[in-house]
Amino acid sequence: MTFKVKLLIVGAVLGAVAMGSWTARGWFEDSKDLAAVEAQRALATEIREGQAAISKQVEERLSQLRANERIIDRGVIREIQKPIYQRVCFEPELVELLNAAQRGDAGARSAEPAGEVSRPASRVQ
Repeated sequence: MTFKVKLLIVGAVLGAVAMGSWTARGWFEDSKDLAAVEAQRALATEIREGQAAISKQVEERLSQLRANERIIDRGVIREIQKPIYQRVCFEPELVELLNAAQRGDAGARSAEPAGEVSRPASRVQ
């Protein structure tokens, strides 16, 4: 046998080994994917069964109720919320002033200063 023939045989064997390992790796990856898909299907089936059991319990309870217990009050309930300021960032005097203004009670506290207001010192130019 010549050197070229031996080299050709070694190359063919290495190619066959590479192709076989590539195929085996593909089968391995496919089996992992299949296991994941089967686990997801099993979980989905379990969740569906749980939901079916809950809905069956709800239906049984609803069938036990009398007709007047099933009627939901259709009356409209209106909640009127008035903004009442609370002391969060304001001093109590300011809160009282804001609440009085919101109520429209202008006589409660005057917006005018009680005494003389000091003026800032003028700048020298």
